[in-house]
Amino acid sequence: MAPSRSGTCAHRSISFTFSPHAENAGFRRQSSRQRLAATRSSCLSNQPKPDLATDDPKTFPAPLLLPGDDLAEDPDYPTQSFQKWLGEISRNKLTPKRKTIYVIPPPQIGDEVGFMQSWIKPGSHAAESRAQLPCPQDVCDYLEAFYHGVSVKLLPPSTFTFTTWEEEDRKASKARKSPKLRYVGLKCGTGVTRIRARPSPDEVFRGQVNLNDLLDAVIAMLPQDAFSVQLFMHHDMYEDEEDEFGCGRAYGGSRVCVVSSARYDPALDEVEEINRLHAWPASHCEDYISKCCSEFDPKAKRPKTVKTRTKDSELSSSPLGPMEAAISVYRSLPTSNLSLPELSALWLGRTCRTAVHELGHCFGMGHCVYYACSMQGTASIREDARQPPYLCPVDLAKLLHETKGTANKRYQALLDFCERPGNKGAHFFAPFAAWLRARLQAMYPIIDLT
Repeated sequence: MAPSRSGTCAHRSISFTFSPHAENAGFRRQSSRQRLAATRSSCLSNQPKPDLATDDPKTFPAPLLLPGDDLAEDPDYPTQSFQKWLGEISRNKLTPKRKTIYVIPPPQIGDEVGFMQSWIKPGSHAAESRAQLPCPQDVCDYLEAFYHGVSVKLLPPSTFTFTTWEEEDRKASKARKSPKLRYVGLKCGTGVTRIRARPSPDEVFRGQVNLNDLLDAVIAMLPQDAFSVQLFMHHDMYEDEEDEFGCGRAYGGSRVCVVSSARYDPALDEVEEINRLHAWPASHCEDYISKCCSEFDPKAKRPKTVKTRTKDSELSSSPLGPMEAAISVYRSLPTSNLSLPELSALWLGRTCRTAVHELGHCFGMGHCVYYACSMQGTASIREDARQPPYLCPVDLAKLLHETKGTANKRYQALLDFCERPGNKGAHFFAPFAAWLRARLQAMYPIIDLT
């Protein structure tokens, strides 16, 4: 359903509402009053103002609901207000004894399963990867900024090691070569967990590991002081036999989640049909939305829009809203022939976005239906690229209540990360930095962010 990924687009008109397909899908968005009420609780007297409770669409647009999107396929997905989240009995809570988020780096690969090294690289039919694998410490640092106020620690690389599974040892020589290898072992200390393994059904990677088995292994080693644990993987993963692949999964109630960087490699964009030209924030481009909807339904009407200025002199004459500022920066970025550092930063940003989403489930947050939000559900890796890196006012209220933090300090921590050498001026991070600056300026106009 995605329109052509080649060519250029000026992104001159921005739609801040949902697509025309939303009505066909049966989606009924809550009113502005209901959305604002969803950021508050009737049983708390002293409530922080997480994001000045704004319902400004130029800051927090509606979810897109393009054909095939998660919310378009399930338009009646239930809302989770701040009040409802607060009342969840089984919700994971930060306590003095459980206050640390741990990140486990990719498991080491034992010599006896050395063939798994080749599983990390895409197959021959994909473009050759030139970017550097996302660094676990960078992901850890981003999580610490996003969940500002919570300690995030990276565990040693030796925490997990891939090894053989004893059932396979009897046929070791054959198993190491066979594409039908069924299991590998994941060692932690003296224990070994059986991990299902299989060839990638779409042949993008030579092999995949089962994410449910990985999460079982993480549950078995939860540190006593852990609020949650995230396993970071470079290997491709799958959840069920019917799935082609999975990028992340959380067992929120068990306080564990797993994220894989494999499918976010920019070298796979053509294979995965990712429209890099219209990744967030340009996913809100009116022309792009219209093309997506018209290809699905030729009679679809154009969305309501707020048109941006067309001249650079006009763009600099007055402050832009956060979304306008983000798109203005995105216009200046190349979408093809990226340098190695630019590709590496793009890969890191995509991985970070999923990492914070899965951890959000460990904070008890469900999928968001109020706004375009980093806690939205996703039905495909193409939709994933269109979603924003920020939390909407409803989900930010939940996070700040749990962390006892403030919006401005959190935004500043994220801005500092986005402006690190290597991230500044790169895809994902540069538009997000522009959004953060504009948001901070709107919230606290006396702050000098130049």
